[in-house]
Amino acid sequence: MTDSPVLHQFETIPDGLTSAPAWELWRVLPGPSLIHLPGRRPEPLLVSVLQHGQETTGLLAVQALLEKYRSTPLPRSLSLLFGNIQAARWGVRRLDDQVDYNRAWPGTETADCAETRLCAEVVGAMERRGVFASIDVHNNTGTNPHYACVNRLDPRFLQLAALFSRLVIHFSYPRGTQSAAFARLCPAVTLECGKPEQPYGIDHAFSYLDACLHLAEIPCHPVAAGDIDLFASVAQVTVQPQARFGFHSAEVDLQLWEDIDHLNFTEIAAGTALGIVHGDWPGLPVVARNGDGLDVTDAYFSRSGELLVTSRAVMPSMLTPDERVIRQDCLCYLMERLVLDRTAASETHTA
Repeated sequence: MTDSPVLHQFETIPDGLTSAPAWELWRVLPGPSLIHLPGRRPEPLLVSVLQHGQETTGLLAVQALLEKYRSTPLPRSLSLLFGNIQAARWGVRRLDDQVDYNRAWPGTETADCAETRLCAEVVGAMERRGVFASIDVHNNTGTNPHYACVNRLDPRFLQLAALFSRLVIHFSYPRGTQSAAFARLCPAVTLECGKPEQPYGIDHAFSYLDACLHLAEIPCHPVAAGDIDLFASVAQVTVQPQARFGFHSAEVDLQLWEDIDHLNFTEIAAGTALGIVHGDWPGLPVVARNGDGLDVTDAYFSRSGELLVTSRAVMPSMLTPDERVIRQDCLCYLMERLVLDRTAASETHTA
């Protein structure tokens, strides 16, 4: 049984932090930790890493950043959140008896627990410090490009996202994410940096974080339409809890294509097959929920004989061949293109 997490806060860098690999971080940090470091500009940039234990690019980018400023002042104060240290020890998204850290933030549908209280404590601590912006660094387990996610179509959020990638996703579901919780305080983005520990992903995240530390302010004018490819996440797709699924065997209810992640960020037509429904499984073995959490499965999927097929043209993201991640999180998200000049000014936010 995993011990209930407790937030630890530091005002200096603990010994060994800049060199410890993710699986050894538990020897350096006693648990989830928030480290506050001073900089020339006082309002801190918050960087969150390891909300999921196997997503290590953020840790490696932060370690490189700390090495760069080992003997020189930071351009801006920096707060670093190291999340699921125990899952990182074992190289998994989360342990089986843990709540997903990135579903436990204020606004969550998760019942009150140690993780939700920990996340609320982080938000309170950063609100008191006048947080400048929030960046939550993640990886994918399937084949995906680098992209940024936002919860608001405020120009400042889009400017912060476009600094990382021209590919930007707006989402409102699932509930309880870090970026959604911080969106009421400051511009907030989630970075998706490809598969863990790829050198390009680490370099990209490091360069982006360094650039954000040098920002005096975040521009509040709209991003030029030609500078961004904006999509809305319209549904999260999960496998039915009682359905057996896999990739390599027909002895399951849903057999997915082994290379399914190659459909990520491809605009696929209605009738595209994702796998085979075996046996006498009634109906559809997947569930799609929209931004309000409502079941919209029939709008996006149907059966064609034994095949599970799309009912309309969509663009999937985060399809993965990792069965554990599918069960702990989801099969994929479905996206549709947004036209920036009609949406960029439709939502504003004052921190």
